[in-house]
Amino acid sequence: MKELQLEYFEEAVNCLLQHPQVKGPGIGLLGHSKGGDLVLSMSAFLKGITATVVINGSVANIAAVLRYKDNTLLPIGFDIKKLKYPQPGVGDIHDILHNPLEEPNRKSLIPVGKADCKFLFIVGEDDRNWNSIFHAQAACQLLLEEGKEKPEIVYYPKAGHYIEPAYIPLCEASMHRVIGLPVVWGGEPKGHAMAQVDSWLRIQTFFHEHLDQNTETESKL
Repeated sequence: MKELQLEYFEEAVNCLLQHPQVKGPGIGLLGHSKGGDLVLSMSAFLKGITATVVINGSVANIAAVLRYKDNTLLPIGFDIKKLKYPQPGVGDIHDILHNPLEEPNRKSLIPVGKADCKFLFIVGEDDRNWNSIFHAQAACQLLLEEGKEKPEIVYYPKAGHYIEPAYIPLCEASMHRVIGLPVVWGGEPKGHAMAQVDSWLRIQTFFHEHLDQNTETESKL
C-alpha cells in the first residue's frame, strides 16, 4: 500500500447515495484501525456523510499517501527505536508513531474539523497498536476548535486494538504487514469480550439515531 485516492471511495459513497434502497440524505461510515483514519478523511473531504464511527483509529493518515483533488496527506512517520519486545520475537509498537499535532508531522494530520457529521469514537484503553485514547481526544479537540459539536467517545479499560463485533475471539497477537513482524494488540479476554458486546450495541444505536430516525426496527445480529 503506497498511495490511496479518495476519489475511489467517493465513487462508492455516491453509488450508495443514488441507490433506491438508501433513504439518505447521507450515509454512515464505520472504520477500524487504518479504516478509522480513512473514514475520518472521508468525513473531512467528502459530501454526503451523516454519521461516522471510528474504532481505535488514528487522527493522522497512516501507512500510505492519501490524495484527494489538490489535497495530499503524507503518512505519519514512526521511530522504530521505540519498538519494545514484551516476549521474544513479538513486538509492542504502541509508542512508535510520531505526534501528528507537532511539526513537521502535521502534514499527516487529518483536518477533522472540516467534517460535518456526527461522530462516535470507540476506544480500547489497552490498545497496543497505538495510543487510541490520544487520537480520539485529538480528533475531539480539532472538532471543537472549528466550532463543531463534541463527539461521543466511549472508553473500554480492558479492551485491545481489535474491537470487533460481539463474540469474535480476542486476537492477542498477529503479523503486522507494515512493521514486518508479529505484534501484540492488547486486551484482556473477559474485558475485551464485554467491550465488543457493548460497543456493537452502541454502534447500531448510533446509526439508527442519525441515519434512520423514523424506524423502530432492531437488528437481529
